[in-house]
Amino acid sequence: MSEELLTVTGLVRRFDGLTAVDDISFAVHQGEVVSIIGPNGSGKTTTLNLVTGTIPPHAGQIVIDAEAITRADPVHVAELGIARTFQNGRVFATLSVADNIEVGLHSRLKASRPLRRLSRIFLLRWIPLLAELFVAIVGTPAARRERAEIDARVADEIGRFHARLGPRQDDPAYSLSYANRRRTEIARALALGPKLLVLDEPTAGMNQSETAEVLDQLLELKAQGQAMLLVEHKLDLVMRVSDRVIVMDGGRIIAEGNPRAVRHNPVVIEAYLGRRRGASEGEAR
Repeated sequence: MSEELLTVTGLVRRFDGLTAVDDISFAVHQGEVVSIIGPNGSGKTTTLNLVTGTIPPHAGQIVIDAEAITRADPVHVAELGIARTFQNGRVFATLSVADNIEVGLHSRLKASRPLRRLSRIFLLRWIPLLAELFVAIVGTPAARRERAEIDARVADEIGRFHARLGPRQDDPAYSLSYANRRRTEIARALALGPKLLVLDEPTAGMNQSETAEVLDQLLELKAQGQAMLLVEHKLDLVMRVSDRVIVMDGGRIIAEGNPRAVRHNPVVIEAYLGRRRGASEGEAR
């Protein structure tokens, strides 16, 4: 097994009287695809929100590539190499496809964002803002070189979905089909060049043909060594793309293992598929 990229230990998150994530621990290794499945309300998306800094945990620890990010904000998490998509697609409706993808590169900018580390200090946030404004107006050789790199990176990600996004790269996102908005969101996450790609139901709302296209793209990413943490309800996709599957129910992990073992686990069949223990293999399918 390769080295651990993401390590989650004893993670807890409560909402008022409800414990949405209840003392869970797991890891994602370099180049590994791990999927989290479970019935609605089992804590899957909350887990992704915790890992990506969208919400803080009440207990536990999250480590990415040997650096603790338990209390890190989403910007810092992205800078450390975690990019994500959301359960409900989030694109900037009035920006073009290309501009939406470029947004994903914001945390990687250096020449265009001088003194960016000062933005974490509340009283000094105005300094990097003025520096960015100066660079935007006046320009520097380094910023121009970075601009060319950005354009090339955006072109690469559009090329990944060329048949779908290529002809629409200058169109506003609001004019896209739902499936193409999801593709734009995935391309934006990939533009970061993430160590870990976090996908929350990437095929939600897609038909069978569109889902097959996304599956092929995920398999291609897997072949390239991209580590992924995936939440998805379509079990056929999960079973084909995953190295390991984690099953949650009631905020807890109730099973974990390779796809075949998880699919035939009677506890999983009962909790996730709504079957009784002892259901035959044919019924589970």
